[in-house]
Amino acid sequence: MKKDTIYLTHDGHKKLLDELKYLKTKKRMGISKDIEKARGHGDLSENAEYDAAKDAQAFNEKKISELEGKLSKAQIIDEASMSSDAAYVGSTVTLEDVSSKEKMKYMLVSEAEADFSQNKISITSPFGKGLLGHKEKDIVEIKVPAGILKYKLVKIER
Repeated sequence: MKKDTIYLTHDGHKKLLDELKYLKTKKRMGISKDIEKARGHGDLSENAEYDAAKDAQAFNEKKISELEGKLSKAQIIDEASMSSDAAYVGSTVTLEDVSSKEKMKYMLVSEAEADFSQNKISITSPFGKGLLGHKEKDIVEIKVPAGILKYKLVKIER
């Protein structure tokens, strides 16, 4: 893995492209209209609406630049061609907590795709790093700030 490369699934890549398109088109146009409307209110030196619209414009342009940077470093993972014998980026892993026997399922993704609400865990997080390279039936010990967590890796899917 190259240090600057951002590994993305096909879905993650599409999501970033869709967000970039939205920011460059609809969001930019909306902000432009807000700026135009605020200019119509007269003196710009004390126009809070104008200042807010210009701040929104700067934030939007910064976000566009960040997304373009990520996409320029992106390498799309061909999940179908990857082996499913060990946990890697793009793997969906089913884990069982060794002590509570509670089962959970996570997808290992790059930091750019991570979204805990969708059970997508970054491979750069302590939890994600701890799972990388392990095989089914392995007992995985993951060091987190609260201590050491032990899981049995039940299943790996692509």
